[in-house]
Amino acid sequence: MTDAAETPLLSVHQVCKSFPGVRALHEVDLALHPGEVLAVIGENGAGKSTLMKILAGVQLPDTGETRIDGRPVVIDSVQTALAHGIALIHQELNLSGNLDVGANIFLGREPRRFGLIDKNVIREESQRVLSQVGLNVSPDTLAGSLSIGRQQLVEIAKALSVDAQVIIMDEPTSSLSSGESERLFEVIRDLRERGVSIIYISHRLGEVKKLADRVCVLRDGENAGELSRDEITHDAMVQLMVGRDVSQFYARQPHEPGAPLLEVEGLRTSAHPGEELVFHVKQGEIVGVAGLVGAGRTELLRALFGVDPILGGTIKVAGQKVAIRSSLDAIKAGLALVPEDRKGEGLVIDMPVRSNVSLASLRRNRRLGVFRNGTAEQDDTLQMIDQLNIKTPSAEQVVRFLSGGNQQKVVIGKWLSMSPRVLLLDEPTRGIDIGAKQEIYSLMESLAEDGVAVLFVSSEMEEILGMSDRTLVMHEGRITGELSRDQLSEEAVMHLATGGADAA
Repeated sequence: MTDAAETPLLSVHQVCKSFPGVRALHEVDLALHPGEVLAVIGENGAGKSTLMKILAGVQLPDTGETRIDGRPVVIDSVQTALAHGIALIHQELNLSGNLDVGANIFLGREPRRFGLIDKNVIREESQRVLSQVGLNVSPDTLAGSLSIGRQQLVEIAKALSVDAQVIIMDEPTSSLSSGESERLFEVIRDLRERGVSIIYISHRLGEVKKLADRVCVLRDGENAGELSRDEITHDAMVQLMVGRDVSQFYARQPHEPGAPLLEVEGLRTSAHPGEELVFHVKQGEIVGVAGLVGAGRTELLRALFGVDPILGGTIKVAGQKVAIRSSLDAIKAGLALVPEDRKGEGLVIDMPVRSNVSLASLRRNRRLGVFRNGTAEQDDTLQMIDQLNIKTPSAEQVVRFLSGGNQQKVVIGKWLSMSPRVLLLDEPTRGIDIGAKQEIYSLMESLAEDGVAVLFVSSEMEEILGMSDRTLVMHEGRITGELSRDQLSEEAVMHLATGGADAA
């Protein structure tokens, strides 16, 4: 770890930034030293992403000062930031999948010879930076053919190609497998050894504890505190992030489930047509679906909701056989799906909260069979804002400007306003902060108490162990086993997730 007394490589002082109706940052200070991994953590809406965009030249602060090597600078564009050696790797990767790896690394700054793009230089320089991140692929490989983990490494190689001394990583492991995450951690440690400074944003506190030399915590757009390497613990980070002790994180109360609400027999999906799935979810039961990446968990939920075609099998809801050929059929049967990709599939991101919450119930609420019912839309929205504690200035706030946790609540509110019998949740807490996670866990518990059947997919082992009454474990498109709550352990889940025989 770097001596904190030396001049910071990059620092901001008293930075403020506001958007219409939202104060994003207020007098925030931050210092980053050479060869340091600095984790910036906080709940959604704490101001982390806004601060990183200011450092990377995406946005300008309203007031405040930025310094590089102790000298004041104005970072008014991404190009200016890159010229100062600062590169931002977004959570949603910015690679062009239809271009090869080398073209992506040099996109927009292609070396030229006699006025033409010099592909030999691109190939040689790309190979050099790819080697630095340990990625053994040809620069001629199509970027879209790589796994998300490898695309992440291409983004880092791209940053190294401009001699970046500061690399900002925003939730870099949110879409990675455990193996890909470990490879990324090795690259980060190697970069630190070579003097590159990393700003690391993550909601996964275990990663922060493993990687960070220092932690800076933001809360409600202000500095909430710092932790040095020997002070970094899970409890200390949570305490600073939320300003309270999260003692009852998984608010489970034992209760007796009712009769089966969802019954699936011989279900075959288009992703794994050779496998037949058999399971049920009872009234008031929370059933988790665990498995490694590619196990077919998301495809199962998409098939149940009519997004992907069902190739065979029967589905019963409350004892009645239903034919699900589309999402409309699923909604009529009482099913609701909160998808993994909330921005792309769960929300119309540039519409207000009211329009998003009322989207699923437009047909139900219409007047005279054809007209929108503005009064019913407003009533439903205000009820969901209150019930789910959605932090928004008003029902007319554009969803894009809400934090990730509040966006997720809007998606959930859209379906709760329809009073579903079966709620399907795909990675319900991905990319949201620890406080919002606890709220969603409490909501799942409350829905189960009210008799809703909850089927949720999660890649977080703690979530599976903490929230499941039962867990179905999948491997390569089939259910390899089922674990009751008293049989649940990380070892038992991983045994089944890797194709082991039923351990139950």
